[in-house]
Amino acid sequence: MLDKFRSYAQTKATQVILALVLIPFALFGIDSYLNQAGNNLSIAKVDGYKIALPEYNRAIENVRNRMMSEGKKVDPAMFDSFEFKESVVDGLITKQLINNDIKKSQFKITDQQLSQYIIGMPDFQKDGKFSQELYDKVLQNNQLNPKKFEESIRNDLLIQQVRDGLQKLTFIPPNNLTETLKATSQQREVTVAEFKTKEYMAKANISEKDMQAFYDQNKSKFLAPEQVKAEFVVFSLTSILPSITVSEDEVKAFYKTNADKYQNQQQREASHILIAASKNAAPAEKAKAKAKAEDVLGQIKKNPKQFEELATKYSQDPESAKKGGDLGAFGRGMMVKPFDDAVFSMKVNEISGIVESDFGYHIIKLTKVIGEGGGFDAIKPQIKAELIYQKAQDKYAALAEDFSNKVYEQSSSLDVVSKKFNLPIQKTDWISRNESDKFFKNEALMNALYSKESIKDRRNTEAIEVTPNNLISARVVDYKAQSTKPFAEVKKSIEDYLKFEAAKKLVATEGEAALKSVADASRKIDWQATVLVDRKNTKGLSQAVTNHAYKMPTDKLPSYSGFVDGNNGYVIVKVSKVAFPNDDNEENKKEFASSYTEALSSEYLSAYLKGLKAKSSVSVNQKFFEATQKN
Repeated sequence: MLDKFRSYAQTKATQVILALVLIPFALFGIDSYLNQAGNNLSIAKVDGYKIALPEYNRAIENVRNRMMSEGKKVDPAMFDSFEFKESVVDGLITKQLINNDIKKSQFKITDQQLSQYIIGMPDFQKDGKFSQELYDKVLQNNQLNPKKFEESIRNDLLIQQVRDGLQKLTFIPPNNLTETLKATSQQREVTVAEFKTKEYMAKANISEKDMQAFYDQNKSKFLAPEQVKAEFVVFSLTSILPSITVSEDEVKAFYKTNADKYQNQQQREASHILIAASKNAAPAEKAKAKAKAEDVLGQIKKNPKQFEELATKYSQDPESAKKGGDLGAFGRGMMVKPFDDAVFSMKVNEISGIVESDFGYHIIKLTKVIGEGGGFDAIKPQIKAELIYQKAQDKYAALAEDFSNKVYEQSSSLDVVSKKFNLPIQKTDWISRNESDKFFKNEALMNALYSKESIKDRRNTEAIEVTPNNLISARVVDYKAQSTKPFAEVKKSIEDYLKFEAAKKLVATEGEAALKSVADASRKIDWQATVLVDRKNTKGLSQAVTNHAYKMPTDKLPSYSGFVDGNNGYVIVKVSKVAFPNDDNEENKKEFASSYTEALSSEYLSAYLKGLKAKSSVSVNQKFFEATQKN
């Protein structure tokens, strides 16, 4: 069970579900997502509750922000994968199932419990006490109102109640724990002999008659799909861009109208060392803190490379101190004013003097400037590019309807639109539906191209938007219907297949014969080097071999057993010794007991969730996943 849980918990999908369901509420970007078309789209339904697109988008953004806040690398490919998107939906379904059960079971979090939890959260602590000012600022920075935030915290605490209740059910008798630890730590001395399928293929004799017979009996497996040769034109916004011009006066006028936007878009990355002193502190206390800050600044001036080390040692901002003072990226106005004014007047790698704020005394190091801001000359290229793109979009929108009309009205040829819009006519070689992604990656276009009308009449397809700002019209030039591939074309692949199947039988026969005569000294068996393995360290043996070795009886050693290892061949496994490491380390035993308890608790949680799903009405919009995969 432990191995099963360990492998389950390591999958990306499970990590996402656990993050959505079990990890306490995080104060990062809860509402920082863009509303988009299709917000009412139902992704899934749980007992009538609709999980809509905004909730799905928010969940993805929460995972992304949590990973970034924990310093983990955010891989865009992971977020685009079907597995990840499916796991996010599974997590939302699971969360809703638990919420429904919470209401049904009448779990409660009192206002007093909620208040005590929030007051104790590290995010809102200042000088060891809850700060209402800091609370308001954090919520404001994350675009949250107190009601919504407190509802989310209450919900997370209710979910934690469920989890804690399941954990309390977990009990492992001491004898059971001892035996399990013994079984888990058991070592076995193992060696193997392999009979590989590929090495037996040369011994397999396949006649022409055998191949022909297989072909005749399996003609449906050798079908060549229908294919077309096509020509097409692409009407794209990118083809319009080179014809767009923007004058200097237009750029200046746009900048003048939007100056605030550009001046405030620059971000900076900085580190700091904070020597804390409340604005209401006694003068003597403030003087002592300032003297300490000046002493640290003196050390930095002697050796600026020590900044990170000194931040870790002296800074009284606990979170940034762990990271050498690093505060990450922030925009103008996100920090208290004295800090903000100082950091936005500095140059990269510059170290400030003592900067006083309501939190105490800061020493700041500017590490990076992100984006351009401020002056017209710096931002002019960006404005020009934006204006060109905006004009191109307007022109594209104006011409797109004309393009669509022309391919329809002059449907016997693409020559007219090619000349009118100065678009090259591109051609494909023979392509099947499965090969169409080389050119189009659009199901609607392929359906139109393979329609009876397109194949029979050879007329232009309608103009289809394959991606935003890209219209394509295509036309069938030639067509091949589905047909059976001739024997000569597939003969080699049939021969290889039959040889492999024959080799699998030969290797199994040979392996089983060797196993029966393993005690016969006259039978030469090519054993690999002996290794001492345990359940965690397999010393290079495959998981299939290790699992088999641990299933073998050990009452009489050496013990021999064999099995067919899929298509790889036949494996004889020899176990010659069983050992139980003498581990009296109490810490190791406690660690194992904790892991075992956690695994058992997770099994209970898994069973609980399966039970909820089994007695609930749950449906998922598969068309949503199909659409996101195509995009």
